Amino acid sequence: MSKFWSPLTASLVPYVPGEQPKDKTYIKLNTNENPYPPSPKVIEAIKEAANADLRLYPDPTCETLVQRAAEYYGLKPEQVFAGNGSDEILAFAFAAFFDPSKKLLFPDITYSFYKVYAKLYGLQAELIPLDERFHVPIDRFLPDNGGIIIPNPNAPTAQLIPLEQIRTLLENNPEQAVIIDEAYIDFGGESAVRLIPDYPNLLVVQTLSKSRSLAGLRVGFAFGSEELIEGLNRIKNSFNSYTLDRLALAGAIASFEDEAYFKETAAKVTATRERTSEQLAALGFKATDSKANFVFISHPVLPAKQIFGRLRDKGVLVRYFDQPRINEYLRVSIGTDEEMDSLIQALREITEA
Repeated sequence: MSKFWSPLTASLVPYVPGEQPKDKTYIKLNTNENPYPPSPKVIEAIKEAANADLRLYPDPTCETLVQRAAEYYGLKPEQVFAGNGSDEILAFAFAAFFDPSKKLLFPDITYSFYKVYAKLYGLQAELIPLDERFHVPIDRFLPDNGGIIIPNPNAPTAQLIPLEQIRTLLENNPEQAVIIDEAYIDFGGESAVRLIPDYPNLLVVQTLSKSRSLAGLRVGFAFGSEELIEGLNRIKNSFNSYTLDRLALAGAIASFEDEAYFKETAAKVTATRERTSEQLAALGFKATDSKANFVFISHPVLPAKQIFGRLRDKGVLVRYFDQPRINEYLRVSIGTDEEMDSLIQALREITEA
């Protein structure tokens, strides 16, 4: 602990991202990155934007990108917010909408950044336990609260909440902001964006990192009522008005111009996920019903931590969470067919040893 740290800094337990080792070449199935490159149109747009205009500040309103995203989702520009990745938008949202005098609700097994943000902003968090099959119990999110945030599909469990249940959640919490974090929605779910006209308390957060292969560009969106979007802008403009740089803006706009490429790569990931799930089942692994670009698996005999270590020795990285209830599970990102074949071969060797 540094003597220069504030008490808040000393009390924080920061989010820990997936490891990025450089000691040798690995098959990286631990960070939920898309195995396919961005659209060629994105690369070309970024190259064109890398010009003398970089001496100028980017558009602080992200007007062109916001308009393009609004058109894509059938919303008004005033219902769209663009930010430097969905994590930054979530940080703004925690500051903008949640009541510190009441408990913020989110699942006990979920994206671990939520705990970090709650602590950072001095919020009371109540963790709602998932049921025995790792489903989100919507009926437990109905008491008086200071706000709700749920990923859909959930992470790391990969399971999808039907849109009807999201509607129930919104109808029973009309006075609280309800955030649905849709980082993985394009791999098998239906977005809650279409519910926005009916529910002014709904904020949907998405990212271009996963399904559009732009994790390195850092672009995210929030969609909601004009009141909610204005709240996000108030926080952003009190913190950093220029959240997206010129290259990110150019690449993000171009990503919406190649719908065919986006659909093709998302379909390839989901097809590989289904094939891999069948192969894992044949090896004796159990898995949740994934609608994300990863699977959440356990083995009935071998400890997850042991499998994790042996896979790493074989040059395959997956994610292990040493936490109650999920310490016998591994989260495995979906790679190319060739990468997943290597995973299956490694697991076959491990389980048959």
